[in-house]
Amino acid sequence: MKEFVILFRQPTGSYQKPLPEAMEALEKKWADWTGGIAAQGKLASQGIRLAYDGRVLKSSGVVTDGPFAELREILGGFMVVRAADYDEAVTLAHGCPVLETGGSVEIRPIYQESPA
Repeated sequence: MKEFVILFRQPTGSYQKPLPEAMEALEKKWADWTGGIAAQGKLASQGIRLAYDGRVLKSSGVVTDGPFAELREILGGFMVVRAADYDEAVTLAHGCPVLETGGSVEIRPIYQESPA
């Protein structure tokens, strides 16, 4: 099995804080989706939700505050899954609740150095 990181991206202009009832329903969708992956034994690391603000340190030493107007998407969080290959990792990403709100999911393999 290989490990893949699944990154949750949301368009910057689309985020509005949901009402408490909607937030409960959204959290249940996320729990059901990640629970389904965990039930298959494919969840390597629980999903991590990121705050909406942040800072960026540039190579020049300049630090800027976020979120960043020049970005079209923000990284909302990530999780690590185990899959045989890219196709299986993409299949696991289907059903991610971020897709229902116009977001996207990026799937990337975790680098593994080949044995010498």
